[in-house]
Amino acid sequence: MTREEILKGLIEILENTPQVDSSKLKNVTEKTDFITDLEVPSTELINVIAKAESKFDVEFDDDDIDDLGSSVSGTIDLIEAAFKNQ
Repeated sequence: MTREEILKGLIEILENTPQVDSSKLKNVTEKTDFITDLEVPSTELINVIAKAESKFDVEFDDDDIDDLGSSVSGTIDLIEAAFKNQ
């Protein structure tokens, strides 16, 4: 799976997240920050990560999630690493 495909999948998750303003999703890139750019509440970010695990059929280590931060590129990196560890 390419980084672009993962990005599209993350955008799909965000489109179905009521706390996210869908108008902010038009210009999401890897440089986007979930919290500062998209105003995703930090508590909701946990749910987005859990939905990503389900959508991409991967499982993240708790330590990796704790170190994740809030960048889209970091989340894509985490998903790619989980694919490699399967």
